Amino acid sequence: MKLSIIVPVYNMAAEKKLEYCLDSLVGQTVKDYEIIAVDDCSTDESWEILQAYEARFPEKFHAVHLEENRHQGGAKNVGLKMAQGEWIGFIDSDDWITPDMYERLIQKAEETGADLVGCDYCLTSEHSMKVGQVVHNNKKSQTGVLNDEKRRSLILDGGSLVVKIFRRSMILKHELWFPEHIFYEDNALGNSYLILAKHFAYIEESLYYYYQHESSTVHTISVKRCEDRCEAGRLMLKEAERHDYLDRYRQELEYSFTLLFYVNTLFTYMAGVKRTKYGFVRKLGEEMRCTFPDFQENPYYRERTGAEEKKLIRMQMRSTVLFMVYYKLLWTYRKLRKRLLG
Repeated sequence: MKLSIIVPVYNMAAEKKLEYCLDSLVGQTVKDYEIIAVDDCSTDESWEILQAYEARFPEKFHAVHLEENRHQGGAKNVGLKMAQGEWIGFIDSDDWITPDMYERLIQKAEETGADLVGCDYCLTSEHSMKVGQVVHNNKKSQTGVLNDEKRRSLILDGGSLVVKIFRRSMILKHELWFPEHIFYEDNALGNSYLILAKHFAYIEESLYYYYQHESSTVHTISVKRCEDRCEAGRLMLKEAERHDYLDRYRQELEYSFTLLFYVNTLFTYMAGVKRTKYGFVRKLGEEMRCTFPDFQENPYYRERTGAEEKKLIRMQMRSTVLFMVYYKLLWTYRKLRKRLLG
């Protein structure tokens, strides 16, 4: 079999989001492929929808139901263990793709000899094939046979896994199973999925539609999601140790960890969690300092982090109390100013 498309599904029945995604998959132009849709213990009609698609397309659609919610990582692992395709593709169940996306990615792989192929995506808030804001997911300079320079670039700017295809043999060889029961599973495993490949090819065209809506994981802030982001950062480093590339790409991984574990979590937590707790913020800073004591001297951090963020981070590193008070006052002032000017 040429391709296995793995779709983790959880409560996507409303507004026909799931059906729009699945319709784009059953109509793919690539030959000899399967769709493995894994229902992660949904509480809406998602499972019934998947069963209906399996009945309509029994030759290529496999519906699987999990009795326990294992999050996207668990659903992906189930799909990977069932997959028979030479290539693996992942898609989020509220997104959709062009009819020829997978055919073109596989064709690119066969033309170039690549074992990893990606494309761009566009942001959209409506169910249509109208191209929205295009996001260039990778760079041409990252393509070709992967050397240290290209792998460093992929660690820093690897882009999303859902707009890529991967050789199943590579995934199985390196046992790239996703962490379960947490969000941000892609962040934990993404580096290995990219840099353990040997050759990367890229189609600089938007073939994937990334649906923007309020219930998306990336738009929902909670203490659980903040804690899971931290755990994904820890797992990212363990994964680098397991595959023996932590020391080789230490600066790139230090910066990636700083962003994932600390910077994004800190500011997401402060802006989005209603009842922020001193203990969470203090421990976050302490673990960051313990893991990478000199992270503020990292060349990527110095180059890519904004001046205001650097100022706030220096403050938090010196005094969590001072940082939290200052941040709340700054946040209140900006909200008030926006209201007065708006």
